[in-house]
Amino acid sequence: MLQELIKQGEGERLEFKKKTTHPTRISRTLASLANTHGGQVLVGVDDDGRVVGVRDAEEEIYVLRQAAEHFVDPPLTDLRFQEVEEDDRIVLIVTVPESPRKPHRAQVADGDWRSYVRVRDESVQASNLTEKVLERSEPSTGVEWMPLNKEESAVLDYLRTHTRITLPQYMKLLNIGKRRAFRTLIKLTLHGYIRHHDKEREPYYTL
Repeated sequence: MLQELIKQGEGERLEFKKKTTHPTRISRTLASLANTHGGQVLVGVDDDGRVVGVRDAEEEIYVLRQAAEHFVDPPLTDLRFQEVEEDDRIVLIVTVPESPRKPHRAQVADGDWRSYVRVRDESVQASNLTEKVLERSEPSTGVEWMPLNKEESAVLDYLRTHTRITLPQYMKLLNIGKRRAFRTLIKLTLHGYIRHHDKEREPYYTL
């Protein structure tokens, strides 16, 4: 089971951690998984998928519970922990269910709480628009279905093979004007098909 998970590699629902050093660091990962589709954290596995094990599983669980209950708001109280032994090394499998109480914010500094979502294998700070979409969303119900036209489908097709798309890229892709392109991207965001990110120099969109 452990090796099957490792072979999947890090992604939207899976993260590797050698160890949990501090609650504020891991709280972002926990919040992002709960805000997206849920997932698992393998503690005792390095970024390359090598099993290094944890020194003290109970201590790791304590830090993770602290992070989930005191460094995430609203608190995450339904984490599940499983200890797996491989080659005399203990790996902790932490399961984070998708939350019905989105958005969850992680404390990054005193008085500074931010919400995160998973984009591929990263925890990315959510935009205000994405937060509003999270507030309306129900766990695992998928997107708010609507028939897609050719321009809308083109965004999704592009994002299946590329990590992100910006407004200028979309305008160029379909050779359409700024207002029409922006309206399409916002419509897809509000219906839950894509996510909007505005914490970098240029806003972008992801699946």
